[in-house]
Amino acid sequence: MGKVDTKDLLELRRSTGAGMLDAKKALEESGGDVERARTWLRERGLASAASRGSRSASQGAVQVIVGDGVSAVAELVCETDFVAKAPEFLSALDALAQRVVSDGEDAARTGCKRELDDLAVRLKENISAGRLVQVHHPEGAIAGSYVHVQNGRGVNGVLVVLDGGSADLAHDVAVHVAFAKPTYLAPEDVPAAEVDAERATLEALSRNEGKPEAALAKIVDGRLRGWFKERCLLEQSYVRDEKRTISDILGDTHVLRFVQVIAGG
Repeated sequence: MGKVDTKDLLELRRSTGAGMLDAKKALEESGGDVERARTWLRERGLASAASRGSRSASQGAVQVIVGDGVSAVAELVCETDFVAKAPEFLSALDALAQRVVSDGEDAARTGCKRELDDLAVRLKENISAGRLVQVHHPEGAIAGSYVHVQNGRGVNGVLVVLDGGSADLAHDVAVHVAFAKPTYLAPEDVPAAEVDAERATLEALSRNEGKPEAALAKIVDGRLRGWFKERCLLEQSYVRDEKRTISDILGDTHVLRFVQVIAGG
């Protein structure tokens, strides 16, 4: 085995986070080829990381990018909030989000795998791409976003696309979504099976409470409206003015799509 070049050794340690002896061994085994040495270390580092795979990756961070015609929401997950707010982790998240915008969800997930594997080795945690959403919006549509930041990292990211309105309105709706957490846009978007199951539950509840049979249908309908109000964006009371619904503040503006991703959620 030839002599290890000090410059290559330092570069290998910097890019992989490997210890001095491990980096030296990798270069010796790879004949001084830094790329092969990096692979050698990754193979062994990933073997170690595989044992971490069973540990819960319940932390992470979220980024939202609003682009011209294409926007994205990206989540990068890890094990601890300490790593989730590390500059290196957040830089990787930014790169991942940009890749979702340019390449799409599947290509971004595949294309970032090597970088994230390397990051997992350096930070000694299970790290992977979480939910990735690319949104195409038509010409003239207004896209807005909101990212709730906690301890230096985005933990709740929302993207809203409007037909009409303004950037301020899109942002206001995004803020509302972040805190109200709607699941659907409107009652007609809720799957029929889910509505039927809830209606049956409400009927049983109302009967068990001794409600009169003649008024049962009206009571259930009222309760079902409340159920829709909790889940459907357009039916919800606006978080900044509970006397108005989201439909009220939108007026003639239509929501084309909204996406919410909560880190580790």
